[in-house]
Amino acid sequence: MKPRHKRLVFIVVGLAGIGIAAALILNAFRSNLVFFFSPSQVVAQEAPLDRSFRLGGLVKEGSLERLEDGVTVRFLVTDNAQTIPVIYTGILPDLFREGQGVVTQGMLGEDGVFRADEVLAKHDETYMPPEVAEALEKAKAAGAGQVEEGGEKP
Repeated sequence: MKPRHKRLVFIVVGLAGIGIAAALILNAFRSNLVFFFSPSQVVAQEAPLDRSFRLGGLVKEGSLERLEDGVTVRFLVTDNAQTIPVIYTGILPDLFREGQGVVTQGMLGEDGVFRADEVLAKHDETYMPPEVAEALEKAKAAGAGQVEEGGEKP
């Protein structure tokens, strides 16, 4: 083989290797990507049923229920337009409380209950995750758009 052909083979093999490596990296990144959804988006069936995602909103006042085993809790996550029931087994963060922002990660069951693997609470009194704040604003705007001429919601 001429040196010119050897160089060409080397370049082709190198490009093929880089292409395969890039494909593997992108595939791994895609499988670890977790999307955020608000309760309104989950109710509108925009959230995936077969993979993990993040659900964020506010913990509805009066909805926190601790089960008999002492580590399982049920609560409702709301964006003030829609509400999703959540069940979580584990120790809740110290800052977790009703009426505060929360982001949970897990999967939605066929029964409509979100089974959380992880619960994240807000950092301090003024902080709310940007995704949660945006979802609450969208729900508030959608609710304001539904007001009829009489000034009452349907």
